Amino acid sequence: MKDIEKYIIEFLLYGNKDAVSRVHLSAPVDWTLRYPDLSLLPTIERIDEEQVVVSPNLIYNTFFFISRAEELLNPQRDEHGRFAAKYSILGQSNRLQIPLVDEYGRLLMKALNLPLPTADFANICLTHDIDTIDYYHHLRGAIGGILRGQWAQVLDSWKDIHNDPAYTFQWLENQDSLRKQEAFDKYEVIYFVKQTRGKGFDYPQYPLSRVPRLKARLGLHSSYYGELPKQKWTLHRSHYLRCSIDQMQKLADYGITDDYTMGFADCAGFRLQTCRPVRWINPKTMKLTDLMLHPLTIMDCTLSNDNYMNLNEDEAYFYCQELISRVREHHGELVLLWHNHVFESSYHRSLYPKLLNSL
Repeated sequence: MKDIEKYIIEFLLYGNKDAVSRVHLSAPVDWTLRYPDLSLLPTIERIDEEQVVVSPNLIYNTFFFISRAEELLNPQRDEHGRFAAKYSILGQSNRLQIPLVDEYGRLLMKALNLPLPTADFANICLTHDIDTIDYYHHLRGAIGGILRGQWAQVLDSWKDIHNDPAYTFQWLENQDSLRKQEAFDKYEVIYFVKQTRGKGFDYPQYPLSRVPRLKARLGLHSSYYGELPKQKWTLHRSHYLRCSIDQMQKLADYGITDDYTMGFADCAGFRLQTCRPVRWINPKTMKLTDLMLHPLTIMDCTLSNDNYMNLNEDEAYFYCQELISRVREHHGELVLLWHNHVFESSYHRSLYPKLLNSL
């Protein structure tokens, strides 16, 4: 367990390995899986100008959140088998909007007289899940559109796929590239693509050859049912944001190095209680893995769907600004998820550019 303790302290110190030896525990950490008492603040006491003693709950609480141990303790799941914010102590206590683990880190660094990280983004990551390339430019979609009386939309799509309401890739690339300025040292765009059989919640299936040429990195948008393709990928996000402890271990074993799934579908916020990429600790095996979790800050449908937050555009904008300001404050990585098919049927056509402009 010493490797986990060392990693957690180093993570709290923003990777300052030299300062890890200056942090001492007042008692051994009790690694028994349990809910932390969040009303009991960790204590941090100076021994001298160089050394501090911290209570073990600083380590355990951090572990509890970045490992998602809560999902082993609470069996509740929604209709898609997901652990939702409404079941979590974070959602129930309105703690989703503040990254507690990063707050712990600031307290520890202050006690050690270490300079706090710059209030700016460490990275801006604009991601897009391609659940469907088009609505009507394939046989089943065209038949469905005709049966619903959407003859004009089907005809327009078959005349030119660029007329299909889901085929917004050129517009998306324009939005993303317009905001790519030299002021950002780190800035990336990732499209997550499906390689599924197209059955059930994985519908529709599409070959990679139909994905347009994009000036972006590609990652795997894995099956709703947890299946992984033979082709190897390193970047990953699960369809419907479905994940479990066993599935995350499966991803690590498969060779995924960076996962972008870790956000609640029903409420935007800090599921890991950090806004920084963190190595996943398997709470079942208590092993530190090489799988890097990139906290998902905001997903489009989380804001607008009536079964999720059901916010109007102004409410969504101000809610997003609050989360974005937290990421900036803690020198975190801002990860946004907007699907290519949402822009013609909701306020996201105006909200997304507005958020990018605010950056």
